[in-house]
Amino acid sequence: MAYLKILQGADAGRMLSLDGERIVFGRHPSCDVVLEDGAVSRQHAQIVQLHGSYYLEDLRSRNGTQVNDSDVVEPKLLNDGDILRVCDFAYSFVESGSSTDLFKNDTQLHNLKTQSSPNAHSVLETAELETDSQERSSIISSIDARSGSGVRLSVKPEVKLRAVVDIGQLLHGVLDIDAVFPNILEALFRLYPQSDQVVIMMVDEPGGEPKVREFRNRKPGDDSFSISRTIVKRALESGEAILSADASDDSRFVTSESLVGLQIRSMMCAPLISKNDEKLGAIQITTFDLRARFDNDDLDLLVTIASQCTLAIENAKLHEQLLKRRDMDRELEFAMQVQLGFLPHKRPKLDDYDFSDYYEAAQHVGGDYFDYVSLPDGRIAVTVADVAGKGVPAALLMARLYSAARYHLLTASTVAGAMEGLNSEISVSGLGHRFITCALMVIDPQKHTVTMVSAGHLAPIRRDLDGNTEPVEGDDTGLPLGIILDQTFVEDTIELKPGDTWVLFTDGVTEAMKPNRELYGTKRLTEFVRTGPLEIGELVKAIVADVAEFTEGHANSDDLCLVGFQRTP
Repeated sequence: MAYLKILQGADAGRMLSLDGERIVFGRHPSCDVVLEDGAVSRQHAQIVQLHGSYYLEDLRSRNGTQVNDSDVVEPKLLNDGDILRVCDFAYSFVESGSSTDLFKNDTQLHNLKTQSSPNAHSVLETAELETDSQERSSIISSIDARSGSGVRLSVKPEVKLRAVVDIGQLLHGVLDIDAVFPNILEALFRLYPQSDQVVIMMVDEPGGEPKVREFRNRKPGDDSFSISRTIVKRALESGEAILSADASDDSRFVTSESLVGLQIRSMMCAPLISKNDEKLGAIQITTFDLRARFDNDDLDLLVTIASQCTLAIENAKLHEQLLKRRDMDRELEFAMQVQLGFLPHKRPKLDDYDFSDYYEAAQHVGGDYFDYVSLPDGRIAVTVADVAGKGVPAALLMARLYSAARYHLLTASTVAGAMEGLNSEISVSGLGHRFITCALMVIDPQKHTVTMVSAGHLAPIRRDLDGNTEPVEGDDTGLPLGIILDQTFVEDTIELKPGDTWVLFTDGVTEAMKPNRELYGTKRLTEFVRTGPLEIGELVKAIVADVAEFTEGHANSDDLCLVGFQRTP
């Protein structure tokens, strides 16, 4: 196992063990090492373990990653003593077995592993809910269960406090939803020694019918249970806990066949209602011994216990949702790595030309796309596209576009023909009504020309050596891909003079927005290109920084993609 010693940043001097196959550094809370600094990208860099060796990879971050003061442009093998830098954070890489004292103040990076819990036992159906119309009732007592969020001390406070402590101990630290219910049953049987049966019912979805989630009988081996859905329905609708000393004599429920047939003698039912009045379910406790009927104290105590049970169930549900969200985040992290794998890892190396690019998805994955394609005759194709929408659906279309664009660029005789073939494939692929804007630009380093074709994409910005800057509109900009099957495209060929600088971009740049909803806009971008750094790599970085400053640090609402190339002066 290898380690990182923190040289600069929070907890300087401490050790981080690299005990996973992949450790991601970045500003996003889902990263393994969270670096809270605006200069750090959301997913900035990662260390990958491969066959016992460790490699550092920059994840197309805005400000780059360095090893021994050299920029990381491709996966870099780490050696003992290498100094890693992520903006203002610095680390020393320590291989296992080196002389460094590794075990002083070391901090482990733990990957939380979740296990799928078994499903609860199948729901057992009982009688249908009945509607009661009689007004007379022999209910001994009812208590508003919604007022039971705290400990009620009106009757036997010492009993209630002991009960709260008792059930708190049983439920403490139980976050598995399937483990919460057996613990509740255990607590209720302890607190009500006269009870013969306890049933917990849950509402699966808002407005749904309560279904049995868990039950237990005091008599060993007895797997039967009996409930009155009429009483449960009343408790949930009224928000009151109900006590009936002899339910079969209660005129409110006597017309219910389910209740009469069950011959319930004494019963309490308390609804489980959250603080925001969400009806989660109900608890029903029954005794068949007339000599041990429940009383007002028992009901009052049940209301207090029900509030504790409600809190435990809500906590378990929140924990379950958190685990699901974490699993989803991990899957999206993996999807992000797959998508980054589609993007070029190296920029073209061409005499008299320099290239630069930047990509950041608004979510884990996005629909913006760019690529460099080396053609057989020595020309270089630069492609930029924007799939309508964001997230996983757009990312899947981006993956499809990646392979299709390469195929048509390598097989078509003209740039316009490549765009037409790409449009035909997208149109018949059954992708629905999503459209894709796309720009294809082929650089001929021998003739020093660029041939461009646009399918509804934003016009690139060109700056010449004298500083003249303007968007380059083609003679005939076509419609986005996938709208018209037999669409024809027109290509324009433009001379590339020494010092000419081109910037291609998606609408995530021009539609970047301030908190007051002011847009960055093409006009501001054009002006920034005119006055920005002369070197293309520095210009792209400066544009990204200017967009971030304009939005005042707020997250991008759309994917951000920039590609620039320049004929050196």
